[in-house]
Amino acid sequence: MELYNSEEEQVEAIKEWLRKYGKLLIVVAVVVIAGFTGWHFYQKSDNASKENASVGYTTAIKALETQGVKAESSVQSFIDANKSSEYSVLAALQLAKVQAEAGNLDEALAQLEWAKGDTKDEALKAIASYRLARIQEEQGHYESALTELASIKSTAWTGRVSELKGDIAMRQGKPDDAYKAYVEAQQAGDTSQALKMKLDDLAKQGH
Repeated sequence: MELYNSEEEQVEAIKEWLRKYGKLLIVVAVVVIAGFTGWHFYQKSDNASKENASVGYTTAIKALETQGVKAESSVQSFIDANKSSEYSVLAALQLAKVQAEAGNLDEALAQLEWAKGDTKDEALKAIASYRLARIQEEQGHYESALTELASIKSTAWTGRVSELKGDIAMRQGKPDDAYKAYVEAQQAGDTSQALKMKLDDLAKQGH
Protein backbone atom coordinates (compact mmCIF):
# COMPACT_ATOMS: atom_id res chain seq x y z
CA MET A 1 0.00 0.00 0.00
CA GLU A 2 1.40 3.34 -1.04
CA LEU A 3 1.78 6.01 1.59
CA TYR A 4 -0.01 8.53 -0.62
CA ASN A 5 -2.71 7.40 -3.02
CA SER A 6 -2.77 10.35 -5.38
CA GLU A 7 -0.66 13.23 -6.64
CA GLU A 8 -3.13 15.65 -5.02
CA GLU A 9 -2.64 14.00 -1.63
CA GLN A 10 1.14 14.31 -2.02
CA VAL A 11 0.84 18.04 -2.81
CA GLU A 12 -1.47 18.59 0.17
CA ALA A 13 0.93 16.68 2.44
CA ILE A 14 3.85 18.86 1.34
CA LYS A 15 1.82 22.00 1.96
CA GLU A 16 0.84 20.76 5.42
CA TRP A 17 4.48 19.91 6.23
CA LEU A 18 5.62 23.35 5.15
CA ARG A 19 2.93 24.98 7.29
CA LYS A 20 4.19 23.04 10.30
CA TYR A 21 7.93 23.08 9.73
CA GLY A 22 8.63 25.78 7.16
CA LYS A 23 9.72 28.40 9.67
CA LEU A 24 11.94 25.91 11.44
CA LEU A 25 13.54 24.94 8.13
CA ILE A 26 14.28 28.58 7.40
CA VAL A 27 15.83 29.06 10.84
CA VAL A 28 17.99 25.96 10.42
CA ALA A 29 19.12 27.10 6.99
CA VAL A 30 20.03 30.54 8.35
CA VAL A 31 22.00 29.01 11.23
CA VAL A 32 23.88 26.66 8.90
CA ILE A 33 24.71 29.45 6.46
CA ALA A 34 25.74 31.79 9.28
CA GLY A 35 27.88 29.06 10.80
CA PHE A 36 29.60 28.33 7.53
CA THR A 37 30.14 32.02 6.86
CA GLY A 38 31.46 32.56 10.39
CA TRP A 39 33.85 29.62 10.13
CA HIS A 40 35.06 30.80 6.74
CA PHE A 41 35.62 34.29 8.17
CA TYR A 42 37.42 32.81 11.19
CA GLN A 43 39.68 30.76 8.93
CA LYS A 44 40.54 33.80 6.81
CA SER A 45 41.10 35.91 9.93
CA ASP A 46 43.24 33.21 11.57
CA ASN A 47 45.38 32.80 8.44
CA ALA A 48 45.84 36.56 8.19
CA SER A 49 46.85 36.69 11.86
CA LYS A 50 49.44 33.94 11.35
CA GLU A 51 50.84 35.69 8.29
CA ASN A 52 51.13 38.96 10.20
CA ALA A 53 52.87 37.19 13.09
CA SER A 54 55.28 35.52 10.66
CA VAL A 55 56.16 38.83 9.02
CA GLY A 56 56.54 40.50 12.41
CA TYR A 57 58.80 37.71 13.63
CA THR A 58 61.04 38.02 10.58
CA THR A 59 61.31 41.76 11.17
CA ALA A 60 62.11 41.24 14.86
CA ILE A 61 64.87 38.71 14.12
CA LYS A 62 66.43 40.96 11.50
CA ALA A 63 66.45 43.78 14.04
CA LEU A 64 68.26 41.55 16.55
CA GLU A 65 70.79 40.51 13.92
CA THR A 66 71.59 44.07 12.89
CA GLN A 67 71.10 46.00 16.14
CA GLY A 68 71.73 43.42 18.83
CA VAL A 69 70.46 44.26 22.28
CA LYS A 70 69.49 47.75 21.06
CA ALA A 71 66.50 46.11 19.36
CA GLU A 72 65.25 44.81 22.72
CA SER A 73 62.37 47.27 22.99
CA SER A 74 60.93 46.64 19.52
CA VAL A 75 61.29 42.87 19.86
CA GLN A 76 59.60 42.95 23.25
CA SER A 77 56.73 44.90 21.70
CA PHE A 78 56.34 42.14 19.11
CA ILE A 79 56.35 39.48 21.84
CA ASP A 80 53.73 41.34 23.89
CA ALA A 81 51.49 41.80 20.85
CA ASN A 82 51.65 38.15 19.75
CA LYS A 83 51.48 36.15 22.97
CA SER A 84 48.91 33.77 21.48
CA SER A 85 51.38 32.72 18.79
CA GLU A 86 54.43 30.48 19.04
CA TYR A 87 56.27 33.18 17.09
CA SER A 88 56.37 35.18 20.32
CA VAL A 89 58.12 32.27 22.05
CA LEU A 90 60.65 31.96 19.23
CA ALA A 91 61.31 35.69 19.43
CA ALA A 92 61.76 35.48 23.21
CA LEU A 93 64.32 32.69 22.79
CA GLN A 94 66.26 34.77 20.28
CA LEU A 95 66.06 37.89 22.41
CA ALA A 96 67.30 35.94 25.44
CA LYS A 97 70.28 34.73 23.41
CA VAL A 98 71.22 38.29 22.48
CA GLN A 99 70.72 39.48 26.07
CA ALA A 100 72.92 36.69 27.42
CA GLU A 101 75.66 37.49 24.90
CA ALA A 102 75.48 41.12 26.04
CA GLY A 103 75.91 40.02 29.65
CA ASN A 104 72.34 40.84 30.65
CA LEU A 105 71.82 37.46 32.29
CA ASP A 106 68.87 38.35 34.52
CA GLU A 107 66.95 39.73 31.55
CA ALA A 108 67.78 36.62 29.54
CA LEU A 109 66.57 34.39 32.38
CA ALA A 110 63.27 36.28 32.52
CA GLN A 111 62.74 35.81 28.78
CA LEU A 112 63.52 32.11 28.96
CA GLU A 113 61.26 31.56 31.97
CA TRP A 114 58.43 33.25 30.12
CA ALA A 115 59.06 31.27 26.92
CA LYS A 116 59.15 27.98 28.80
CA GLY A 117 55.91 28.74 30.64
CA ASP A 118 54.04 30.07 27.63
CA THR A 119 54.76 27.48 24.94
CA LYS A 120 52.90 24.19 24.52
CA ASP A 121 55.62 22.84 22.25
CA GLU A 122 57.79 20.32 24.12
CA ALA A 123 60.74 20.91 21.79
CA LEU A 124 60.71 24.63 22.58
CA LYS A 125 60.36 23.90 26.30
CA ALA A 126 63.51 21.77 26.11
CA ILE A 127 65.44 24.55 24.37
CA ALA A 128 64.32 27.07 27.00
CA SER A 129 65.22 24.72 29.88
CA TYR A 130 68.67 23.96 28.49
CA ARG A 131 69.47 27.64 27.98
CA LEU A 132 68.15 28.44 31.46
CA ALA A 133 70.49 25.83 32.90
CA ARG A 134 73.47 27.25 31.02
CA ILE A 135 72.84 30.72 32.39
CA GLN A 136 72.26 29.40 35.90
CA GLU A 137 75.57 27.54 35.64
CA GLU A 138 77.26 30.77 34.58
CA GLN A 139 75.77 32.53 37.59
CA GLY A 140 76.94 29.79 39.93
CA HIS A 141 73.44 28.50 40.67
CA TYR A 142 74.45 24.90 40.15
CA GLU A 143 71.59 23.12 41.90
CA SER A 144 69.02 25.20 40.02
CA ALA A 145 70.80 24.35 36.77
CA LEU A 146 70.75 20.63 37.54
CA THR A 147 67.06 20.80 38.43
CA GLU A 148 66.37 22.53 35.13
CA LEU A 149 68.31 19.89 33.21
CA ALA A 150 66.35 17.14 34.96
CA SER A 151 63.15 18.53 33.45
CA ILE A 152 64.39 17.74 29.92
CA LYS A 153 63.08 14.26 29.14
CA SER A 154 63.72 13.98 25.40
CA THR A 155 66.49 11.50 24.56
CA ALA A 156 67.53 13.81 21.72
CA TRP A 157 69.02 16.06 24.41
CA THR A 158 70.89 13.37 26.35
CA GLY A 159 74.33 14.25 24.99
CA ARG A 160 74.08 17.98 25.54
CA VAL A 161 72.46 17.59 28.97
CA SER A 162 75.16 15.14 30.12
CA GLU A 163 77.95 17.41 28.89
CA LEU A 164 76.51 20.39 30.74
CA LYS A 165 76.15 18.26 33.86
CA GLY A 166 79.85 17.50 33.48
CA ASP A 167 80.67 21.19 33.20
CA ILE A 168 78.69 21.89 36.36
CA ALA A 169 80.46 19.07 38.19
CA MET A 170 83.82 20.55 37.19
CA ARG A 171 82.82 23.93 38.57
CA GLN A 172 81.74 22.21 41.79
CA GLY A 173 85.15 20.57 42.09
CA LYS A 174 83.87 17.07 41.33
CA PRO A 175 86.11 15.74 38.54
CA ASP A 176 84.98 12.12 38.96
CA ASP A 177 81.33 13.11 38.47
CA ALA A 178 82.35 15.30 35.54
CA TYR A 179 84.22 12.44 33.84
CA LYS A 180 81.22 10.14 34.27
CA ALA A 181 78.89 12.76 32.77
CA TYR A 182 81.23 13.40 29.83
CA VAL A 183 81.43 9.68 29.09
CA GLU A 184 77.62 9.52 29.13
CA ALA A 185 77.54 12.43 26.69
CA GLN A 186 79.99 10.66 24.41
CA GLN A 187 77.99 7.42 24.56
CA ALA A 188 74.88 9.39 23.66
CA GLY A 189 76.52 10.47 20.41
CA ASP A 190 78.11 13.77 21.40
CA THR A 191 81.34 13.72 19.39
CA SER A 192 82.25 17.39 19.60
CA GLN A 193 85.91 18.36 19.75
CA ALA A 194 85.24 20.32 22.94
CA LEU A 195 83.92 17.20 24.69
CA LYS A 196 86.91 15.15 23.50
CA MET A 197 89.29 17.74 24.95
CA LYS A 198 87.46 17.69 28.29
CA LEU A 199 87.70 13.90 28.46
CA ASP A 200 91.38 13.94 27.46
CA ASP A 201 92.20 16.51 30.13
CA LEU A 202 90.47 14.46 32.83
CA ALA A 203 92.10 11.25 31.60
CA LYS A 204 95.52 12.87 32.00
CA GLN A 205 94.59 13.67 35.59
CA GLY A 206 93.90 9.99 36.22
CA HIS A 207 90.11 9.98 35.92
